[in-house]
Amino acid sequence: MAAALAFCAMAANSQVMDSKNSNTSLAPTEKLELTREWDKVFPLSDKVEHSKVVFVNRYGVTLAADLYKPKSVSGKLAAIAVSGPFGAVKEQSSGLYAQQLAERGFLTIAFDPSFTGESGGMPRRVASPDINVEDFSAAVDFLANRADVDSAKIGILGICGWGGIAIQAAINDPRVKATVASTMYDMTRVNANGYFDSENTAGQRVAKRTAMAAQRSADFKNGSYRRTGGVVDPLPADAPQFLKDYHDYYKTPRGYHARSGNSNDGWNATSNLPFLNFKFFEYADELENAVLIVHGEKAHSYYFGKDTFAKLKGDNKRMLTVKDASHCDLYDRLDIIPMDEIASFYTEYLGK
Repeated sequence: MAAALAFCAMAANSQVMDSKNSNTSLAPTEKLELTREWDKVFPLSDKVEHSKVVFVNRYGVTLAADLYKPKSVSGKLAAIAVSGPFGAVKEQSSGLYAQQLAERGFLTIAFDPSFTGESGGMPRRVASPDINVEDFSAAVDFLANRADVDSAKIGILGICGWGGIAIQAAINDPRVKATVASTMYDMTRVNANGYFDSENTAGQRVAKRTAMAAQRSADFKNGSYRRTGGVVDPLPADAPQFLKDYHDYYKTPRGYHARSGNSNDGWNATSNLPFLNFKFFEYADELENAVLIVHGEKAHSYYFGKDTFAKLKGDNKRMLTVKDASHCDLYDRLDIIPMDEIASFYTEYLGK
């Protein structure tokens, strides 16, 4: 009788442990449909090995990435995770940066953020300041556990809206030893304040919240999410130059991609809501690791880079202004992007 009771207790305890393990284990990797053929907007380099990889973030979303590794190397390498621009996919600018840095000796990944591109998560085309920052840390999780990566030598690189997200991720995650923000936006500032802070009043923010709250009700009623439309096409006659620059990248063979929200029907219209109520860089002065902000002198977004740089402390923080460059010049113009300087920055703070 005592033995039977002991067995029952052990069985019950085992069931509790199994339940506990199930509740605390990492989320399962979603089976994603990944394109195997080369479908980037730039050619494959003969200096790198390319492969597809997946990993899961803290919210259980499976992220898809392209991995680039320099050929004929061995041992543990410094590694860099790349993402952006905001509304783009890894087959566009981020993949180009990742491949270029792999040519210079780093193991790199370019990943699609949660809910976009080939990455998982539902609903599609939704953004979140918290989840998107987490995406970078999930990339660090993945890289730090690879046998061919030195876990003490990991950096990140964000382009456009993902430049600000990268700096916020570095503030939150000390494992990130070096961060580059290229042609960066602060997505919280531009959503809450408008371009050039031209909508920076409580009344204007309340009006935005009210409109998006109404859209939420309409989406629920309709059973679908309204999209914002991506980059305007065709362009209106009075379009500002920066919108013309976006069109020239996202809507032409230069940068168009079928999975890119900016190239097609854009984000879900309510995606901006959390960015209105969240501020990046509140603790920027506590970021101890290295940062390089790269921005074009003629970029409409230049003020984001300059103002963010002013919040950073320490002699390992740098700002590199590219003369005569516009915002989108730093997406893919290899004759303008200071790629060697970016690689030198990573070499200085990560090694190889």
